Amino acid sequence: MFEALMTTCQDPPSAQPVTGPPRALSAATFVSSFDRFVISPMLVLIASGLGVPLSTVVVTASGYFLAYGLSQPLWGVLSDRFGRVRVIRATLLAAALAGAVSAAAPGLVSLAASRIVAGAFFGAVVPTSLTYVGDTVTAGRRQRALSDLMAAMATGTALATAFGGVLAHLLDWRAVFATSAACAALCAFAMRALPEPPRAPVAGVGRHLGTVLRDRWALLVFGLAFVEGAVLLGTMTLLAAALQANGVSAAVAGLATAAFGVGVLGFSLLVKRLAGRMPVWSLIAVGGAQICLGYGIVAGRIGLATVVVTALLLGGGWSFMHSSLQTWATSVAPQARGTAVAFFAAALFIGSSVAVTAAGPLAQHDRFALLFGIACALSVPLTLTAVLCRRRWPGATS
Repeated sequence: MFEALMTTCQDPPSAQPVTGPPRALSAATFVSSFDRFVISPMLVLIASGLGVPLSTVVVTASGYFLAYGLSQPLWGVLSDRFGRVRVIRATLLAAALAGAVSAAAPGLVSLAASRIVAGAFFGAVVPTSLTYVGDTVTAGRRQRALSDLMAAMATGTALATAFGGVLAHLLDWRAVFATSAACAALCAFAMRALPEPPRAPVAGVGRHLGTVLRDRWALLVFGLAFVEGAVLLGTMTLLAAALQANGVSAAVAGLATAAFGVGVLGFSLLVKRLAGRMPVWSLIAVGGAQICLGYGIVAGRIGLATVVVTALLLGGGWSFMHSSLQTWATSVAPQARGTAVAFFAAALFIGSSVAVTAAGPLAQHDRFALLFGIACALSVPLTLTAVLCRRRWPGATS
Protein backbone atom coordinates (compact mmCIF):
# COMPACT_ATOMS: atom_id res chain seq x y z
CA MET A 1 0.00 0.00 0.00
CA PHE A 2 2.74 2.42 0.96
CA GLU A 3 4.69 1.52 -2.20
CA ALA A 4 1.60 2.27 -4.28
CA LEU A 5 1.20 5.63 -2.57
CA MET A 6 4.81 6.53 -3.31
CA THR A 7 4.35 5.52 -6.93
CA THR A 8 1.67 8.20 -7.28
CA CYS A 9 4.14 10.73 -5.92
CA GLN A 10 6.88 10.13 -8.50
CA ASP A 11 8.84 13.06 -9.84
CA PRO A 12 11.01 13.35 -12.94
CA PRO A 13 14.66 12.44 -12.27
CA SER A 14 17.28 15.15 -12.31
CA ALA A 15 21.02 15.23 -11.82
CA GLN A 16 21.14 18.98 -11.30
CA PRO A 17 22.86 19.81 -7.99
CA VAL A 18 21.59 22.65 -5.82
CA THR A 19 23.41 25.06 -3.52
CA GLY A 20 20.71 25.08 -0.86
CA PRO A 21 17.35 23.54 0.03
CA PRO A 22 14.54 24.16 -2.53
CA ARG A 23 11.68 26.32 -1.27
CA ALA A 24 9.19 23.46 -1.37
CA LEU A 25 11.53 21.38 0.79
CA SER A 26 11.96 24.23 3.26
CA ALA A 27 8.17 24.62 3.45
CA ALA A 28 7.80 20.92 4.25
CA THR A 29 10.36 21.10 7.07
CA PHE A 30 8.56 24.21 8.35
CA VAL A 31 5.28 22.31 8.63
CA SER A 32 6.92 19.27 10.21
CA SER A 33 8.60 21.45 12.84
CA PHE A 34 5.35 23.33 13.46
CA ASP A 35 3.46 20.11 14.12
CA ARG A 36 6.21 18.72 16.33
CA PHE A 37 6.44 21.72 18.67
CA VAL A 38 2.86 22.99 18.62
CA ILE A 39 1.69 20.77 21.47
CA SER A 40 4.07 22.36 24.00
CA PRO A 41 2.00 25.50 24.79
CA MET A 42 -1.25 23.49 24.62
CA LEU A 43 -0.51 20.77 27.17
CA VAL A 44 -2.33 22.49 30.03
CA LEU A 45 -5.28 23.49 27.81
CA ILE A 46 -5.70 19.95 26.48
CA ALA A 47 -5.54 18.53 30.01
CA SER A 48 -8.20 21.00 31.13
CA GLY A 49 -10.40 20.46 28.10
CA LEU A 50 -10.35 16.68 28.36
CA GLY A 51 -10.45 16.63 32.15
CA VAL A 52 -7.27 14.59 32.62
CA PRO A 53 -4.04 15.18 34.62
CA LEU A 54 -1.18 17.07 33.00
CA SER A 55 1.10 14.06 33.40
CA THR A 56 -1.28 12.02 31.22
CA VAL A 57 -1.28 14.59 28.43
CA VAL A 58 2.51 14.76 28.63
CA VAL A 59 2.54 11.07 27.71
CA THR A 60 0.65 12.00 24.54
CA ALA A 61 3.49 14.33 23.59
CA SER A 62 6.11 11.71 24.45
CA GLY A 63 4.21 9.16 22.32
CA TYR A 64 4.42 11.53 19.37
CA PHE A 65 8.17 11.96 19.87
CA LEU A 66 8.68 8.22 20.29
CA ALA A 67 6.80 7.42 17.07
CA TYR A 68 8.67 10.25 15.35
CA GLY A 69 11.96 8.69 16.40
CA LEU A 70 11.21 4.98 15.97
CA SER A 71 9.94 5.48 12.42
CA GLN A 72 13.19 7.08 11.23
CA PRO A 73 15.09 3.93 10.17
CA LEU A 74 12.10 2.87 8.05
CA TRP A 75 11.98 6.22 6.25
CA GLY A 76 15.74 6.16 5.74
CA VAL A 77 15.66 2.77 4.04
CA LEU A 78 12.58 3.71 1.98
CA SER A 79 14.12 7.01 0.86
CA ASP A 80 17.29 5.18 -0.21
CA ARG A 81 15.13 2.67 -2.07
CA PHE A 82 12.33 4.80 -3.60
CA GLY A 83 13.66 8.36 -3.49
CA ARG A 84 13.69 11.32 -1.13
CA VAL A 85 10.88 13.36 -2.67
CA ARG A 86 8.52 10.43 -3.06
CA VAL A 87 8.84 9.51 0.60
CA ILE A 88 8.31 13.09 1.77
CA ARG A 89 5.20 13.62 -0.38
CA ALA A 90 3.62 10.31 0.59
CA THR A 91 4.19 10.81 4.31
CA LEU A 92 2.93 14.41 4.22
CA LEU A 93 -0.38 13.17 2.82
CA ALA A 94 -0.64 10.49 5.51
CA ALA A 95 0.32 13.00 8.22
CA ALA A 96 -2.36 15.40 6.99
CA LEU A 97 -4.98 12.68 7.45
CA ALA A 98 -3.72 11.88 10.96
CA GLY A 99 -3.75 15.58 11.81
CA ALA A 100 -7.37 15.86 10.75
CA VAL A 101 -8.25 12.92 13.01
CA SER A 102 -6.40 14.65 15.88
CA ALA A 103 -8.53 17.75 15.40
CA ALA A 104 -11.72 15.70 15.67
CA ALA A 105 -10.59 13.34 18.47
CA PRO A 106 -13.39 12.95 21.06
CA GLY A 107 -11.16 11.80 23.92
CA LEU A 108 -7.63 11.26 25.15
CA VAL A 109 -7.22 7.74 23.73
CA SER A 110 -8.16 8.75 20.19
CA LEU A 111 -6.10 11.93 20.46
CA ALA A 112 -3.04 10.01 21.65
CA ALA A 113 -3.43 7.41 18.90
CA SER A 114 -3.81 9.98 16.14
CA ARG A 115 -0.88 12.04 17.44
CA ILE A 116 1.32 8.94 17.48
CA VAL A 117 0.39 8.23 13.85
CA ALA A 118 1.00 11.87 12.92
CA GLY A 119 4.40 11.75 14.61
CA ALA A 120 5.37 8.60 12.72
CA PHE A 121 4.57 10.15 9.33
CA PHE A 122 5.79 13.69 10.02
CA GLY A 123 8.99 12.01 11.18
CA ALA A 124 9.96 11.31 7.59
CA VAL A 125 10.13 14.95 6.51
CA VAL A 126 13.10 16.55 8.28
CA PRO A 127 15.67 13.70 8.08
CA THR A 128 14.79 13.00 4.45
CA SER A 129 15.13 16.70 3.70
CA LEU A 130 18.55 16.69 5.38
CA THR A 131 19.49 13.73 3.22
CA TYR A 132 18.31 15.59 0.13
CA VAL A 133 20.70 18.40 0.99
CA GLY A 134 23.46 15.86 1.65
CA ASP A 135 22.83 14.35 -1.80
CA THR A 136 22.89 17.65 -3.67
CA VAL A 137 25.29 19.97 -1.85
CA THR A 138 29.05 19.44 -1.63
CA ALA A 139 30.62 18.78 1.77
CA GLY A 140 32.30 22.19 1.87
CA ARG A 141 28.98 24.03 1.54
CA ARG A 142 26.78 21.54 3.35
CA GLN A 143 26.67 23.11 6.82
CA ARG A 144 25.69 26.46 5.28
CA ALA A 145 22.92 24.78 3.30
CA LEU A 146 21.74 22.90 6.37
CA SER A 147 21.68 26.20 8.26
CA ASP A 148 19.23 27.50 5.65
CA LEU A 149 17.05 24.45 6.19
CA MET A 150 17.27 24.95 9.94
CA ALA A 151 16.06 28.52 9.48
CA ALA A 152 12.84 27.16 7.99
CA MET A 153 12.57 24.68 10.83
CA ALA A 154 13.17 27.47 13.35
CA THR A 155 10.40 29.57 11.85
CA GLY A 156 8.04 26.62 12.16
CA THR A 157 9.12 26.11 15.76
CA ALA A 158 8.65 29.79 16.66
CA LEU A 159 5.21 30.02 15.07
CA ALA A 160 4.19 26.71 16.65
CA THR A 161 4.92 27.85 20.18
CA ALA A 162 3.53 31.36 19.62
CA PHE A 163 0.64 30.81 17.21
CA GLY A 164 -0.30 27.48 18.78
CA GLY A 165 -0.72 28.96 22.23
CA VAL A 166 -2.59 32.04 21.02
CA LEU A 167 -4.96 30.16 18.70
CA ALA A 168 -5.64 27.47 21.28
CA HIS A 169 -6.38 30.19 23.85
CA LEU A 170 -8.66 32.24 21.56
CA LEU A 171 -10.41 29.40 19.72
CA ASP A 172 -9.63 25.79 20.59
CA TRP A 173 -6.64 23.45 20.54
CA ARG A 174 -8.39 21.41 17.84
CA ALA A 175 -8.08 24.31 15.40
CA VAL A 176 -4.29 24.15 15.74
CA PHE A 177 -4.12 20.50 14.68
CA ALA A 178 -6.47 21.22 11.77
CA THR A 179 -4.20 24.03 10.60
CA SER A 180 -1.16 21.76 10.65
CA ALA A 181 -3.02 19.07 8.68
CA ALA A 182 -4.10 21.52 5.99
CA CYS A 183 -0.56 22.87 5.59
CA ALA A 184 0.84 19.34 5.24
CA ALA A 185 -1.56 18.59 2.40
CA LEU A 186 -0.63 21.83 0.63
CA CYS A 187 3.08 21.04 0.93
CA ALA A 188 2.58 17.59 -0.60
CA PHE A 189 0.92 19.27 -3.59
CA ALA A 190 3.62 21.96 -3.87
CA MET A 191 6.41 19.35 -4.04
CA ARG A 192 4.96 17.58 -7.10
CA ALA A 193 7.60 19.12 -9.43
CA LEU A 194 10.62 18.79 -7.12
CA PRO A 195 13.21 16.56 -8.85
CA GLU A 196 14.70 13.49 -7.24
CA PRO A 197 18.46 13.75 -6.55
CA PRO A 198 20.80 10.97 -7.68
CA ARG A 199 21.52 8.36 -4.99
CA ALA A 200 23.52 5.18 -4.60
CA PRO A 201 21.69 1.94 -5.46
CA VAL A 202 20.48 -0.21 -2.57
CA ALA A 203 22.12 -3.64 -2.75
CA GLY A 204 20.00 -5.13 0.03
CA VAL A 205 18.31 -3.93 3.18
CA GLY A 206 20.42 -6.10 5.51
CA ARG A 207 23.70 -5.04 3.95
CA HIS A 208 22.51 -1.44 3.86
CA LEU A 209 21.68 -1.40 7.57
CA GLY A 210 24.89 -3.24 8.40
CA THR A 211 26.95 -0.57 6.64
CA VAL A 212 25.63 1.97 9.12
CA LEU A 213 25.35 -0.10 12.28
CA ARG A 214 28.89 -1.50 12.02
CA ASP A 215 30.42 1.97 11.81
CA ARG A 216 31.59 2.93 15.30
CA TRP A 217 31.69 6.63 14.46
CA ALA A 218 28.12 6.49 13.22
CA LEU A 219 27.06 4.77 16.46
CA LEU A 220 28.86 7.46 18.46
CA VAL A 221 27.01 10.24 16.63
CA PHE A 222 23.71 8.44 17.24
CA GLY A 223 24.51 8.23 20.95
CA LEU A 224 25.26 11.94 21.10
CA ALA A 225 21.98 12.65 19.31
CA PHE A 226 20.07 10.58 21.90
CA VAL A 227 21.47 12.60 24.80
CA GLU A 228 21.01 15.89 22.94
CA GLY A 229 17.38 14.99 22.26
CA ALA A 230 16.80 14.28 25.95
CA VAL A 231 18.58 17.38 27.24
CA LEU A 232 17.47 19.91 24.66
CA LEU A 233 14.23 18.89 22.94
CA GLY A 234 12.64 16.78 25.64
CA THR A 235 13.21 19.16 28.53
CA MET A 236 12.44 22.26 26.45
CA THR A 237 8.93 20.89 25.78
CA LEU A 238 8.04 21.70 29.39
CA LEU A 239 9.22 25.32 29.44
CA ALA A 240 5.71 26.60 28.62
CA ALA A 241 4.14 24.29 31.20
CA ALA A 242 6.55 25.68 33.82
CA LEU A 243 5.32 29.19 33.12
CA GLN A 244 1.68 28.12 33.18
CA ALA A 245 2.27 26.49 36.57
CA ASN A 246 3.25 29.96 37.76
CA GLY A 247 -0.02 31.53 36.57
CA VAL A 248 0.98 32.62 33.05
CA SER A 249 -1.65 32.08 30.33
CA ALA A 250 -1.12 29.59 27.51
CA ALA A 251 -0.94 32.40 24.96
CA VAL A 252 1.78 34.30 26.83
CA ALA A 253 3.70 31.11 27.68
CA GLY A 254 3.66 30.16 24.00
CA LEU A 255 4.93 33.57 22.96
CA ALA A 256 7.72 33.36 25.55
CA THR A 257 8.94 29.96 24.40
CA ALA A 258 8.71 31.11 20.78
CA ALA A 259 12.00 32.85 21.57
CA PHE A 260 13.58 29.45 20.86
CA GLY A 261 12.68 29.80 17.19
CA VAL A 262 13.89 33.39 17.16
CA GLY A 263 17.17 32.22 18.66
CA VAL A 264 17.56 29.49 16.06
CA LEU A 265 16.91 31.98 13.25
CA GLY A 266 19.42 34.50 14.52
CA PHE A 267 22.15 32.11 15.58
CA SER A 268 21.76 30.02 12.38
CA LEU A 269 22.80 33.07 10.40
CA LEU A 270 25.86 33.40 12.63
CA VAL A 271 26.71 29.71 12.24
CA LYS A 272 26.42 30.08 8.49
CA ARG A 273 29.02 32.85 8.56
CA LEU A 274 31.33 30.98 10.93
CA ALA A 275 31.15 27.58 9.19
CA GLY A 276 34.48 26.97 7.50
CA ARG A 277 36.20 29.66 9.56
CA MET A 278 35.98 27.89 12.91
CA PRO A 279 36.63 24.18 13.54
CA VAL A 280 33.45 22.16 13.96
CA TRP A 281 34.38 21.09 17.46
CA SER A 282 34.48 24.73 18.58
CA LEU A 283 30.97 25.31 17.19
CA ILE A 284 29.81 22.33 19.24
CA ALA A 285 31.49 23.79 22.33
CA VAL A 286 29.72 27.13 21.89
CA GLY A 287 26.36 25.40 21.50
CA GLY A 288 26.87 23.23 24.55
CA ALA A 289 27.81 26.23 26.67
CA GLN A 290 24.61 28.00 25.62
CA ILE A 291 22.48 24.98 26.55
CA CYS A 292 24.15 24.70 29.95
CA LEU A 293 23.79 28.41 30.67
CA GLY A 294 20.17 28.48 29.53
CA TYR A 295 19.02 25.68 31.79
CA GLY A 296 21.13 27.04 34.63
CA ILE A 297 19.27 30.36 34.45
CA VAL A 298 15.78 28.86 34.46
CA ALA A 299 16.72 26.34 37.17
CA GLY A 300 17.55 29.30 39.40
CA ARG A 301 14.33 31.19 38.75
CA ILE A 302 11.28 30.44 36.61
CA GLY A 303 9.72 33.62 35.30
CA LEU A 304 8.70 35.22 32.04
CA ALA A 305 12.05 36.97 31.52
CA THR A 306 14.20 33.98 32.44
CA VAL A 307 12.22 31.62 30.19
CA VAL A 308 12.61 34.01 27.25
CA VAL A 309 16.38 34.21 27.83
CA THR A 310 16.62 30.44 28.25
CA ALA A 311 14.62 29.81 25.06
CA LEU A 312 16.93 32.16 23.13
CA LEU A 313 20.02 30.38 24.47
CA LEU A 314 18.57 26.97 23.67
CA GLY A 315 17.97 28.24 20.14
CA GLY A 316 21.64 29.10 20.02
CA GLY A 317 22.55 25.67 21.34
CA TRP A 318 20.42 24.06 18.64
CA SER A 319 22.02 26.20 15.93
CA PHE A 320 25.63 25.61 16.99
CA MET A 321 25.59 22.09 18.42
CA HIS A 322 22.78 20.37 16.57
CA SER A 323 23.65 21.71 13.12
CA SER A 324 27.22 20.47 13.66
CA LEU A 325 26.08 17.03 14.79
CA GLN A 326 23.61 16.61 11.93
CA THR A 327 26.23 17.71 9.39
CA TRP A 328 28.49 15.07 10.92
CA ALA A 329 25.67 12.52 10.52
CA THR A 330 25.47 13.20 6.77
CA SER A 331 29.17 12.29 6.44
CA VAL A 332 29.76 9.23 8.64
CA ALA A 333 28.26 6.74 6.13
CA PRO A 334 27.89 8.52 2.77
CA GLN A 335 27.14 5.29 0.89
CA ALA A 336 23.98 4.87 3.01
CA ARG A 337 23.34 8.51 3.84
CA GLY A 338 19.56 8.28 4.06
CA THR A 339 19.70 5.43 6.54
CA ALA A 340 22.44 7.09 8.63
CA VAL A 341 20.57 10.39 8.89
CA ALA A 342 17.39 8.50 9.73
CA PHE A 343 19.09 6.67 12.62
CA PHE A 344 20.48 10.01 13.80
CA ALA A 345 16.99 11.53 13.86
CA ALA A 346 15.60 8.40 15.49
CA ALA A 347 18.11 8.65 18.32
CA LEU A 348 17.37 12.36 18.73
CA PHE A 349 13.62 11.96 19.13
CA ILE A 350 13.70 8.73 21.10
CA GLY A 351 15.91 10.63 23.52
CA SER A 352 13.39 13.47 23.67
CA SER A 353 10.54 11.00 24.24
CA VAL A 354 12.40 9.30 27.09
CA ALA A 355 13.09 12.67 28.70
CA VAL A 356 9.48 13.89 28.42
CA THR A 357 8.14 10.64 29.88
CA ALA A 358 10.64 10.71 32.75
CA ALA A 359 9.89 14.37 33.42
CA GLY A 360 6.12 13.87 33.60
CA PRO A 361 5.94 13.18 37.37
CA LEU A 362 8.23 16.15 38.11
CA ALA A 363 6.04 18.41 35.97
CA GLN A 364 2.87 17.12 37.62
CA HIS A 365 4.26 18.15 41.03
CA ASP A 366 5.71 21.48 39.80
CA ARG A 367 9.32 20.34 40.32
CA PHE A 368 10.47 22.29 37.27
CA ALA A 369 13.56 23.82 38.90
CA LEU A 370 14.92 20.34 39.63
CA LEU A 371 14.08 19.21 36.11
CA PHE A 372 15.96 22.09 34.48
CA GLY A 373 18.87 21.64 36.88
CA ILE A 374 19.26 18.02 35.78
CA ALA A 375 19.27 19.13 32.14
CA CYS A 376 21.94 21.72 32.93
CA ALA A 377 24.14 19.07 34.56
CA LEU A 378 23.72 16.57 31.71
CA SER A 379 24.68 19.15 29.09
CA VAL A 380 28.25 19.23 30.44
CA PRO A 381 29.30 15.61 29.66
CA LEU A 382 27.34 15.80 26.39
CA THR A 383 29.37 18.79 25.25
CA LEU A 384 32.74 17.47 26.39
CA THR A 385 32.20 14.09 24.71
CA ALA A 386 31.01 15.67 21.45
CA VAL A 387 33.93 18.11 21.32
CA LEU A 388 36.64 15.55 22.06
CA CYS A 389 35.27 12.93 19.68
CA ARG A 390 34.75 15.37 16.84
CA ARG A 391 38.39 16.47 17.14
CA ARG A 392 39.50 12.81 16.89
CA TRP A 393 37.20 11.83 14.00
CA PRO A 394 39.36 10.66 11.05
CA GLY A 395 37.12 12.40 8.53
CA ALA A 396 37.45 15.81 10.17
CA THR A 397 38.92 18.57 8.02
CA SER A 398 38.54 21.24 10.70
